[in-house]
Amino acid sequence: MRVEREKADLLQPLWRALVVFRLITWAFACFGVWTRWDGIVRPSGAVLQLAVMGVWTLVSSFGYSRRWGRRNTRLAFADLFVTVGCMYATLWAQPLLDIRAGASVLTSLWVAGPVLALAISRGRDGGLLGAVTISLALLSLRGVDNVSKILGNVQLLLVAGLVVGYAASTMRQAGARLREAIAAESATAERLRLSRSIHDGVLQVLAQVQRRGAAIGGEAVELAQLAAEQEVALRTLMSARPTAVEGDRVDLCGLLLPLATTRVEVVVPATPVLLPAATAAELVAAVKEALSNVSKHAGPEARSWVVVEDLGEEVVLSVRDDGVGTTPARLEQARLDGHLGVNQSIRGRLTDLGGTVTVRTAPGEGTEWELKVVTT
Repeated sequence: MRVEREKADLLQPLWRALVVFRLITWAFACFGVWTRWDGIVRPSGAVLQLAVMGVWTLVSSFGYSRRWGRRNTRLAFADLFVTVGCMYATLWAQPLLDIRAGASVLTSLWVAGPVLALAISRGRDGGLLGAVTISLALLSLRGVDNVSKILGNVQLLLVAGLVVGYAASTMRQAGARLREAIAAESATAERLRLSRSIHDGVLQVLAQVQRRGAAIGGEAVELAQLAAEQEVALRTLMSARPTAVEGDRVDLCGLLLPLATTRVEVVVPATPVLLPAATAAELVAAVKEALSNVSKHAGPEARSWVVVEDLGEEVVLSVRDDGVGTTPARLEQARLDGHLGVNQSIRGRLTDLGGTVTVRTAPGEGTEWELKVVTT
C-alpha cells in the first residue's frame, strides 16, 4: 500500500493540473457559447450540451482527484468516450451543414481533457491514442474538405499527448529509481545495525572458539575450522551489498561476493559492474566451476582469489589459486579424455557469450583463469 501511495503521489501534480484544466476549459466553452449566442440555431441544445459537459467535468474531476480514478485507465477511457459524445452533441445546437460551413464545435479546448488523462495514465502511447481519436471525431464533424482548417488543432492535440505522455513516463521511471534507492538505503542501514550487533556478539564468540580450538588441538581443531568458516560467512554477509538492478542488467559483484569462504577471497570494484542478467549468471556459473576444480585438484591447502576488473567496454574476471598447478598439455588431454568440466562449463559458457578464456598454469605455481566478456 505504501508503494502504491508513493507512486500515485508522484504524478499527483499532473492530475491536479488536469482537473484545473478541465474546469477552466469548460468555462471557456461556456464563454464561447455566450459570445456566439445569436449565431446558434438551437440555443436550448447548446445549453443542454454545456450542462452535460459540466456534469461530466465534475464527475471526471472528482475521479481524477481520487486514487481509484488514477490507478487504472478505465476512467480515462470513459472520459474519452463521453468527450467524443459531447463533440457530436454540438448537433443539438447546430446542423451538420452549418458546422462544415464554419460554425464552431462548441466543446472547444475542453476536448483535450481525455488526451491529457490518457497521456498521464498510459504514457506517450496513451496520449497519442487520445489525440488520434479526438482528431478523427473532429474530422468527421468538419468534413474532409475542411482538413486544413482543423490541422492546427490536430497538431496541438498530438503535441500535448506526446509531451505530457513522455513527461509522465519519465516521472514514473524516476519514481521507480527513487524507490529502489530508498529500499537500498534502508537495507544498508539495517545491515549496518545488524553488523554492529553481530560484531559485538557472534563474531567475537566464533573468533574465541577458533583460537581455543586451535590451541587445544585434537578433535577441537575441526570445531575451530567450522567456527572459522562461519565467521567468514557472517563477515561476507555483513559486507555484501544489495545486488543492483537496472532494467535487465544486474550487478556481477553482488552475485560473486557470496562465494567467499575461508579459502576463497573475492575482490570487486566499489561501484556496481552491470551486465545482462543472463551474462552475469553464466559468468558466476563459470567461476563456480573453476573453484570446484580448485577444491578437487589443487590440493587441500590451496587458496583461491576471484578478482573482477571493469575496463569499460569489457569485464575481466580472473580466478587464481596457489595450488599444485598442472600443464596446458594435461588440460588438453583431460578434454580429449572426456572430462567436460573445463571444456563446457568454462570455455563453452564464455564462447556462447562471445567472450574469451585464457588459462595460465604450471606445476607448483597454481592455475589462473582469465575470463573476458564485453559489457554490451
